[in-house]
Amino acid sequence: MKRIIECVPNFSEGRDMEIINQITAAITSAANVRLLDVDPGEATNRTVVTFAGEPEDVVEAAFAGVKRAAELIDMRKHKGAHPRMGATDVLPLVPVSGVTLEQCAQLARELAKRIATELHIPVYCYEAAAFTPERKNLAVCREGEYEALAQRFADPASAPDFGGEQWNESTARSGATAVGARDFLIAVNYNLNTTSTRRANAIAFDVREKGRPVREGNPIIGKVVTDENGEPIMRPGTLKGTKAIGWYIEEYGIAQVSMNITDIALTPLHIAFDEVCRAAGERGIRVTGTEIVGLVPKRTLIEAGKYFLRKQHRSVGIAESEIIRIAVKSMGLDELKPFVPEEKIIEYMLADKSSKALVDMTCTEFALETASESPAPGGGSISAYMGALAAALGTMVANLSSHKAGWDDRWEEFSDYAERGQELVSRLLALVDEDTEAFNRIMAVFAMPKITAEEKAARSAALQSATLYATEVPLKTMKAAYECFEIVKAMAEIGNPNSVSDAGVGALAARSAVLGAELNVKINAAGLKDREAAEHLISQAAEIARKSIALEAEILEIVNQKIG
Repeated sequence: MKRIIECVPNFSEGRDMEIINQITAAITSAANVRLLDVDPGEATNRTVVTFAGEPEDVVEAAFAGVKRAAELIDMRKHKGAHPRMGATDVLPLVPVSGVTLEQCAQLARELAKRIATELHIPVYCYEAAAFTPERKNLAVCREGEYEALAQRFADPASAPDFGGEQWNESTARSGATAVGARDFLIAVNYNLNTTSTRRANAIAFDVREKGRPVREGNPIIGKVVTDENGEPIMRPGTLKGTKAIGWYIEEYGIAQVSMNITDIALTPLHIAFDEVCRAAGERGIRVTGTEIVGLVPKRTLIEAGKYFLRKQHRSVGIAESEIIRIAVKSMGLDELKPFVPEEKIIEYMLADKSSKALVDMTCTEFALETASESPAPGGGSISAYMGALAAALGTMVANLSSHKAGWDDRWEEFSDYAERGQELVSRLLALVDEDTEAFNRIMAVFAMPKITAEEKAARSAALQSATLYATEVPLKTMKAAYECFEIVKAMAEIGNPNSVSDAGVGALAARSAVLGAELNVKINAAGLKDREAAEHLISQAAEIARKSIALEAEILEIVNQKIG
């Protein structure tokens, strides 16, 4: 899984597009990140910028944005409707895929320290990156806003986590920044078959974490019950980590429940959808669809699609695109306008479209590319592709079995096999391109200079590194292809008998993938100077090949007996 995080800095300038453009240019020039959105606000005098990429790149780009903002924005002159305390007011890091919230928090703390040390900008750490419980709340970090900073810096209890030892010309200009880490926030609107804002609000109060005030007598117009401090006593809603209100949208002619899901691990999108449907139904109202505002991580829709498939007792071991389609249709994400995954899912937005991967080619294109004068793709990529086909055949039998009439009580058993099969398909398809990349690394070494002794030594070391990688990749293919046998054997034994021959072909393809990749292990290991490492790799490959040949024979015997 590719490691991706998002950064959503808020800069204290929303009116001068020249300044905003210079800041975003600094961000995109500093590292390989994708700028996803720039949202300036004139009344707030604030711009929200969204960009994403691999963690190291995002951190570098964020630092560059903070640096440029401090050079261009003078907080002594700043006025706006939104609370603020610095040129870069807040800077949260958000995990998207392959990165945990805890890892983002550590990155945020390291970035905060670097901003204070190198740029001399005081920094508070908030949310998951906070050093104290109270500073998890951004409002605590920003208390009194920019105007209170000089006084706060002088008080050890309210001083920044990094920097801020004194109030001077530099800090007066830049103000302070809050750097943090939070989970992905999903902004979503649930469409209702009503025009009543009051009823939409009632549904929102039913489900949002804050809930509604407790009232005496009539729950709508009765007197609000307060505690000993005069604060309203609240009856919590049913969804943790959510904020919601009801409103009427003239453009659509309907009321909506507008919700921010601030903790998607605690309350996933599909759970929120079902709960809003339940609360609406109790008031005689239907949720007719869902509108996602902005972007979502892929996992949100994958989890949702699998959730709805399981509710139908259907296999979840189907293609990613089909799972996402089920999520879209189940929640009505396309009711108001077309839902285009490539424009709404962050990972798809970040996908490199500049070059075509082998696995994105048609069957014909892939065959013709293999047949061309280029030495890659070669046997290693073909072996990985055969392994993917082996896994795909096992998965197909599992899906057919899960949907077979009369086998309804076994759907989950076969769904589990299909899900594991899909995971193998993905791994082996990735190895199709990785094997060609391994070959290309070796070719790149031959272009390195070799005139001086230093150049020759560097070239030799690079060649050994590339050769080791080119040996390890087909071994990974062997291991993944070997895992296919467990699935195709199970499908030969207990799967839909009408598809037993498909399981047999899957066994043949898995064996070919293993033995083909073994040839690549051997030929590449021959170029390794470290003979102990080479023999170890060859020995592993030989053992996998031996066991694969035995398993193929065992599976074919089962298949032929059933065909028999």
